[in-house]
Amino acid sequence: MPKINKTLVDSLTSTEKDFVLWDDEVKGFGVRVWPSEKRTFFFQYRPRGFRQIKKITLGHHGKVTAEEARRQAKTYAGQVSAGGDPAADIAMKQKEKAQQVLLADFCDRYLEAADKGLILGRSGKPKKESTLKIDRGRVAQHIKPLLGKISVKDISQADISKFIKDVTVGKTAKDVESGNLRGRTVVKGGAGTATRTVGLLGSIMSYAVSEGLIAYNPVTGVKKPAYVKRTTRLTKKEYLKLGNGLEKSEWEGDTYQAILAVRLFALTGCRKAEIINLKWDEVDFTNRCLRLGDSKTGESVRPLGKLAIDLLKNAPRSNECDFVLPGARQKTKPFGGMARAWKRILKRSELTGFTIHTLRHSYASMAGDLGYSEITIGALIGHAAGSVTSRYVHHLDEVLLAAADRVSEAIDTAMSEKNDD
Repeated sequence: MPKINKTLVDSLTSTEKDFVLWDDEVKGFGVRVWPSEKRTFFFQYRPRGFRQIKKITLGHHGKVTAEEARRQAKTYAGQVSAGGDPAADIAMKQKEKAQQVLLADFCDRYLEAADKGLILGRSGKPKKESTLKIDRGRVAQHIKPLLGKISVKDISQADISKFIKDVTVGKTAKDVESGNLRGRTVVKGGAGTATRTVGLLGSIMSYAVSEGLIAYNPVTGVKKPAYVKRTTRLTKKEYLKLGNGLEKSEWEGDTYQAILAVRLFALTGCRKAEIINLKWDEVDFTNRCLRLGDSKTGESVRPLGKLAIDLLKNAPRSNECDFVLPGARQKTKPFGGMARAWKRILKRSELTGFTIHTLRHSYASMAGDLGYSEITIGALIGHAAGSVTSRYVHHLDEVLLAAADRVSEAIDTAMSEKNDD
């Protein structure tokens, strides 16, 4: 057997079948010549105590020289003589390398899986695009900047605790110019942001467990910051201001979609997306309810008061659009100007500091003021707690419809009459 070197390998000619030329100095070192004229260096051996022969590819001629391949083969031969198993060592190192995935890269894998519908939300269904948009923002604005350069398997509970503290104190907060429509990107910190973002981080790490990268979720058991949820509600005087603001908006010719949306928010307690994306086939006029097919908590049935039903019956309707609130320009899409419209209505109402979600909380608070139980209120607004909305409305529909009537009438009265606090 000749000594394998560059001159010899360059002189080899291919045949119809591949063949192997063995080195005369290093046992197990060889070069395989393929019909395509490709030449591949390799090292072959039998580990001590094993019958199976193992082979390690050393590289292709042209990318690896014969001398480089020989030196590596000698190293492996020495390991075999000492009782080692270099192929097994290589496999172990490759596995360890595969596990050295940076969290930034794994977040991208998580979001890709979510885009394909492989990550389920609280409803047991794939996450909606609106939720994924929020997830992408939290990953880009908080998770990657603070933890992105740490490998998934090295993230500890101490890292998670520090992450929570950093987001809480506003380490990732920023207000900078950008190329978006508003011209600025505003990222806020705080306890609420920290809690919600670490919740997403927990989902990402759970996915890492399912992918075999880590054995347990380091987020589990980490103490999250206690923060006070926004409990702002409209008083009767503020309801009256809102009613006046809506009347001004009508007089000044604001879009009917915006005015109708705000009135529906106020009289139903529905979430913003549930009204904006509401379709006519989800409105059950006969049974006075909304049959939402894709709410935040999955399929949900919402009883409607007579006032809300009347609003919907009198709303403009086009056969060209499935949405109750069509876009102002693109009629086949849902209304997209709610954020700007809400600011206009608030300004005319002489109110500040309120969000659309305030109307949902105010609806629930009004129901509480009227003496309704938590489970009744939960069924009225489709709250996730209890997850009984659909079943409950079928069994107690008259009770819920009466409650919806009473709550919506109380709110309408507050919006249209002068009241004392």
